[in-house]
Amino acid sequence: MPGSEPAAERSPGTTVWSLIRSERAALAADLADLPDDRWATPSLCAGLTVREVLAHLTAGASLNAVRWLAGVIRCRFDFDKQVAVRLAEQLGSTPAETLERFRRVVPSRTRPPLPAVAMLGETIVHAEDIRRPLGMRRDYPTETLTRVAEYYQGSDLVVLAKGRIGDLRLVAQDGPFETGSGALVSGTTLALTMAMTGRGAYLDDLEGDGVERLRERCGTA
Repeated sequence: MPGSEPAAERSPGTTVWSLIRSERAALAADLADLPDDRWATPSLCAGLTVREVLAHLTAGASLNAVRWLAGVIRCRFDFDKQVAVRLAEQLGSTPAETLERFRRVVPSRTRPPLPAVAMLGETIVHAEDIRRPLGMRRDYPTETLTRVAEYYQGSDLVVLAKGRIGDLRLVAQDGPFETGSGALVSGTTLALTMAMTGRGAYLDDLEGDGVERLRERCGTA
C-alpha cells in the first residue's frame, strides 16, 4: 500500500543500480573458469554466441545517451547494425579479454536512454541467454526477478513483452508477481520473465491453459 514501503523500496534508482551491479558480478564469477571452447556455445539470443552476448552487455554498460544517439545516426537508424557495431567494439581478441572488459563495467551506471530497471532486465535476461545453454543456474533474489517481471509486463521497449502476454494471466509460483487476466500461465518468476521476452526454451518450465498461446507468440509452436 502507498506509504507502507520500506525506505529502500522508495529509492528505486539507487536500489536498482545496486541490483544491476550484483547481477553483473555474479555473471562474471560464473564465467571466470569457462574453458575457451565453451565461449562459442550458441546463446538463447538468436545468432549470437555466449561470448558475443557478454560483449553486448559490456557495450550497453559503456554507452551514454549521446554516444548511443551518435551511433544510431552513424548507422542510419539501423538499430540492429548499431548493436552489432557496439558488440564488435567490446568483443576483444580472446574470451579472456571479453570477460575482462565485462568485469570493468560491473559497477558502471552508464546507460543508453533507457530507465535503470530496463538495464536490470537486460542484465538478467542476457545472463540467462548465457547461463542456460552452458548448463549454469543462479538462485536469483526474488525481489530482483519480481522487479524485472513487473517492468516487462507493462513495456514493449527494447523487447516485445507487454504485447506478447495480452489476454493471458501470469502467476508466479515462487513470489508475488501476478498480472493480466485470461488463460493461466504459471511457473517461476524467472521462467515467466524469460517467456515474456520471447525465450522459448523456458516454456516447458511453465504450466496452464495459456502456455500454448504464449508458445505461438514466441514463435516456437
